[in-house]
Formats: sequence, C-alpha cells, structure tokens
Amino acid sequence: MKSRLILILLFLLLYLGLNFYIGLHGILLLAYWQVGIPPVLYWTLFTLLALAYVLGRSPLVPGAPGRFLKVIGSYYFAVFEFAVILIPLGDLSIWLMKTAGVSPDVYIPAVSTAVLAVLVFLLAKGYWNAWTPIVRTYRIRVNKKAGDLGQMRVAVASDIHMGNIVGKRHLRRLVTRVNAMKPDLILLPGDLIDDDIEPYIRNGMSEVLEQLQSRLGIYAVLGNHEYYGGHVEEHVKQMERIGIRVLRDEVVPIGEMFYVAGRKDKTAETFEPAGRLAVDALLSDLDKNKPILLMDHQPYHFSKAAAAGADVLLCGHTHRGQFAPNHWITGRLFELDWGYLLKDNLHVVVSSGYGTWGPGIRIASRSEIIELVIDFVEYEQVK
Repeated sequence: MKSRLILILLFLLLYLGLNFYIGLHGILLLAYWQVGIPPVLYWTLFTLLALAYVLGRSPLVPGAPGRFLKVIGSYYFAVFEFAVILIPLGDLSIWLMKTAGVSPDVYIPAVSTAVLAVLVFLLAKGYWNAWTPIVRTYRIRVNKKAGDLGQMRVAVASDIHMGNIVGKRHLRRLVTRVNAMKPDLILLPGDLIDDDIEPYIRNGMSEVLEQLQSRLGIYAVLGNHEYYGGHVEEHVKQMERIGIRVLRDEVVPIGEMFYVAGRKDKTAETFEPAGRLAVDALLSDLDKNKPILLMDHQPYHFSKAAAAGADVLLCGHTHRGQFAPNHWITGRLFELDWGYLLKDNLHVVVSSGYGTWGPGIRIASRSEIIELVIDFVEYEQVK
C-alpha cells in the first residue's frame, strides 16, 4: 500500500510538473502577443483545466457542473499529451534558429504557429476518427460442424463506454451499422459503460441499445470499467432487461450448433473474493466437437484459451492506445493489441473499440465495429 501511494504521488508530481511546463509556454506566448491577462487569473484557469477531470469525478463538484468538468478534463488529456510531444520539438527548433542567428521576431511566431497548427490538426483528425466509425470485416474458417449452420455473421462491438461523452448519437450509429449487417449473432466484449452507470440511465440509452437485432441473440461480458464504476449488478440488470445477456464465467449453448462462452474480466481477480474461473475450467465440460466462441475483455493468455478448446477469442480493452504514440506501448504490452491472429487453432480478434475512454479523440486507431464472418467446415473436408 505504501509503495502504491508513493507511485501515485510521483505520478501526480510528474503530471503537475509537465503541466507547469505547458502552462509556462502558454503565458510566455500570450505575453509575446501582448494579451493582457493577469498571471494569477491565467494560472488559476489553467490549473482548473489541468485538474478538471479529477474535480469532475470527485464529490466536491456534483451534478451538471461535475459532468461538465469531467468532459472538459477528458479532452484536455489529449491536448496535454500532444503538447508534451510538440512543445519540446518547438523548443528544439527555437534553439536551432536562435543558434543560427535568426531573429526572435521570426522564429517565435513561426514555431508557435506551427505547433498550434499541428495541435489543432491532430485534435480535428482525432475527433473525426473517434466519431466516424468503420466496419472492419474478418473472414475465418473453423474446422468444426455447427449443426446445419454453414456460415455465420457475427457483429462485435467492444468498449462502447456509454457515459457522459459517448451518448445516444454515437450509439445510434452503432445500432444502424450493426443492424445493416443483418447479423446472426451480436457479441459485446466488455466496457459497455464508462465507469458510472448513472449517465446511461439518466439519458435513456437503453431506448437505443435495445434496437439491436440478431437472429441468435446478443451476449456481453464485463470489462474493467464496469468493475471500476461499482455498479456491476445494476449493469447486468439493465442489460438483461433489454435482452442482452451478460456472461460471467458462463457458457450458453446456441441450439445444437455452437457455444458462446464469456469470462469475467481480469479485474475480478482483485475486485471479487472468488476471482474468476480459469479458462480451462470454464470450457472443461463442453463438447469440443462443436465450435466455441469465447469472449474475454482483456487480451491475455491466448495459448491457454487455445489449449482449453476455444475456436474464436474476442477481446477489446486496448483501444490500440486510442491516440498515438500510445499504440507503441499497447503493442509491447500485449501479444496482440489490435487486429487478427491465428494462435494454433484459435482465431483471435482484438478490437480497437467502438467508443472512447476520456476524450473523443483517436489517432492511429479508429472507432470500429467488427463484422466476423465464420465458415464452419468439417475437419474431414479439409484434410
């Protein structure tokens, strides 16, 4: 516990230090442009902006003002990260120009304009990527017979993050695109809500989500954010009220054709006394001659899922870093942080997610829906 508090303190000090670095450049630039804002007022407003997300989540600012601060603070996270990258590059450019004898009246406006232009471009491009979803299609073959079902179309949407930022408008886009696929099955691999379930209920998002249609049902699993919000039971109740079954270490046989299995999120290992079942225990009693579709929110331990007999593993969680260069980090943390991988006989698909955590900004990733087309083929036919 003590070491954790020390890490939190160090992170906070680093965050505040970097914000001072950003804020200092802002006030120096305003002074150069002769914008008459008192330093006390500037630093008060800047500090409020930097801490807006934390204040918005705290009980100190309840209701609509708190939600407003949370949204503003979320978008500031993107500004903060891009600024931490761009401003040092700007400082280096200024130092090089200054060393070369270029006048401050040339390099200050030139560099500041370039930095601001790139920042605005990244925010605009990231905003478009986040709110303009695409349908990404994968076609796979499972060498098992699924009753009389030769082919199945599965719509997959992970990490919707319904809340104060991802609202009914973006949700309608999801429903429209998914229903246009005419899917046989809809699977939702976790993080349907963004921590707190209150915005989902207050804004009546169930009215939109319940319009999803599929022939063989809609199934979901929990993600880490459902646990963080502390409303797991209410979330499960809300989902099942509109026909979405949340699987918590459960397996559902779909007729005599195949199985849909769903694991509790890895977060259950610390949030629930009983933890969660190992994947081999979850799948142990199944008829392995039938296809097994498994959902596990966080993309870990593919080899264990393959050894347990799963044929398809669907994950989310990573957002592919959501905005660059974070995808370099997720690419190192996970065996697969986005896309498709064949692991032994296991088909793994990790989605970058439909919604966003924090700002509605995506760079080097897109808001996506997965269209998974599965061909079922008996092993004897392909030998």
